[in-house]
Amino acid sequence: MKRFSYHRADSVADAVQALCATPDARIVAGGTNLVDLMKYGVETPSALVDVTRIAALNGIDDTDEGGLRIGALVPNRTVAEDARVTTRFPLLASAILAGATPQLRNAATTGGNLNQRTRCYYFYDTKTPCNKREPGSGCPAIGGVNRIHAILGASEHCIATHPSDMCVALAALGAEVRVEGPNGARRIPFADYHRLPGDAPERDNTLQPGEIVEAVLLPPEAGAFAGHHSYLKLRDRLSYAFALVSVAAALDIREGRIVAARLALGGVAHKPWRREEAEAALVCSPADEAAFAAAATQLLAGAQGHEHNAFKIELARRAILRALGQAAAGTPQSQTDKRIA
Repeated sequence: MKRFSYHRADSVADAVQALCATPDARIVAGGTNLVDLMKYGVETPSALVDVTRIAALNGIDDTDEGGLRIGALVPNRTVAEDARVTTRFPLLASAILAGATPQLRNAATTGGNLNQRTRCYYFYDTKTPCNKREPGSGCPAIGGVNRIHAILGASEHCIATHPSDMCVALAALGAEVRVEGPNGARRIPFADYHRLPGDAPERDNTLQPGEIVEAVLLPPEAGAFAGHHSYLKLRDRLSYAFALVSVAAALDIREGRIVAARLALGGVAHKPWRREEAEAALVCSPADEAAFAAAATQLLAGAQGHEHNAFKIELARRAILRALGQAAAGTPQSQTDKRIA
């Protein structure tokens, strides 16, 4: 492991200053992703900025608008067990419980979950080329072993996927990310936080140099989906595995018709995949399979498989139908008994 300096920040301003002083510095909190990457030699920062003592990054609080603020340092387990989350935004709690293990959820933070790197085989293997790790070196996943890779939003430079479960739910709920940086604070719509690879796959998100995630903001209107939601995660084994395909489905149903809908996919793209056209296809429709199929067609438009992952297209279609059916019936997928209802 490369030698590095260590700075324990005592405020957000201190952390921002330390990041600006050392351009390749990395933030460390729970360390559940960064430490692994450093051990593998994938990440080689010359400085670490420890933010675990910054009180402003902690806590779950109601907002003036009626939503919820979740601090960047709040552990995943705390979010999943908070009564305000389980009552008003249960889709988020369910998605978190679908991920990792209890031990990791105890350590992993909200901000760290947003900023975790891809689990692509080639990204982790420093003996192979990888445009995300070393821009311009190539993408061996294209034409290589690509069973877990993207079917949507990819480019000729990268077909990796974002690994988070929590982020899929946050995308569906229309969250915002509040960041602090050298130019002050700003709020980023969740759909704009992560980016597609394009010709710069090394950039996972739209954070600017020196910026740090301060909190995630859940809008009050997302509470309308508390009664009809489901997070369905399909994977190679039932625990401690990343999604081949996951679906966050949320419906607001009144008098038998859908008046609002949210739908996002995980495991299929460089970011949580959401299309407003797919959600619009559900609005004003009865909650039936015909409407669900139309939404699936819209959400998967343009999907492209590779040699080993073309099966994901049909798997995603079926998963969308199943998750929407669970949401409509008010019987969300259990994250303890993982057999699909």
